[in-house]
Amino acid sequence: MYLCCNIKKFLRLLLTDAAIFAICGLVFFVGRKVFRSSATSEEESPVPLPVIMYHSVWDTSPSEYVVTPEQLDSDLKWLRDNGYSSVSAEELVRYTHGQGALPDKPVLITFDDGHYNNLSDALPVFEKYDMCFIVSVVGSYTDSLAPADPHCSAYSYLTWEDISALLSSGRAEIGNHTYAMHSNSAGRKGCARMNGESEEDYRSALRDDLTLLQTESAAELGYSPFIFAYPFGLISRESVPVLRDMGFLITLTCYERMNYISRDPDCLFGLDRFNRSGLLSTEEYMTRMTKDIEA
Repeated sequence: MYLCCNIKKFLRLLLTDAAIFAICGLVFFVGRKVFRSSATSEEESPVPLPVIMYHSVWDTSPSEYVVTPEQLDSDLKWLRDNGYSSVSAEELVRYTHGQGALPDKPVLITFDDGHYNNLSDALPVFEKYDMCFIVSVVGSYTDSLAPADPHCSAYSYLTWEDISALLSSGRAEIGNHTYAMHSNSAGRKGCARMNGESEEDYRSALRDDLTLLQTESAAELGYSPFIFAYPFGLISRESVPVLRDMGFLITLTCYERMNYISRDPDCLFGLDRFNRSGLLSTEEYMTRMTKDIEA
């Protein structure tokens, strides 16, 4: 027996199937193009991030590591007027893990050593301009030097109560600048590995030092820093696995170069910073720091 078929119905079904395949192909092609465009955009367009490194802020003659409150005010005004937005370390970590976005022109602002004037003289300026910053403290300074001679803008260091006040302000994050390795004496320079020191001994010494400050921070503040600033910017490659194992997510160096932030968390290890010398005007410093962006 021969089967009969309806030619018109067959042609309609054939045209319908062809249309469906064409639509599916178009959707696949467009989707692939969009995906590739998005991935390429992320890979090829990292976000430039200048990082400022301040130290002390007080009303005196400026020097290589001291700026006046007026200079700080001028710096933050320049950043605001030129479209820059300060970002927190927490925002950077979230961004590199695929969460949220960064502003068009982000800047990270940091302070090293934990001077009391970061609270007394710097914080009011950051409140004025609605900006945030990081203060990396040296544990031994906080434990020994700060209580012995507290609350003088010229030379005091932050006490634990002062650090707590900074955190409570909502403007500041706290970094670990070692407990007692901020020194160029006793054979060790900063937290770099010493000549002749075994890798095992070095890692043990570094871990023991950093753990002191991490533990004390947790006890005094209920907060353990996830930011680490290398003293004097001296880096040993053997430090990296120690820092990673201890849960640090951002490390700060002293190389004066632009950073480029992607969705890869590894880009936050070894952020370079431009030292803010008080011997430069705001315009001189900012032009030097942002030349790779503004060109």
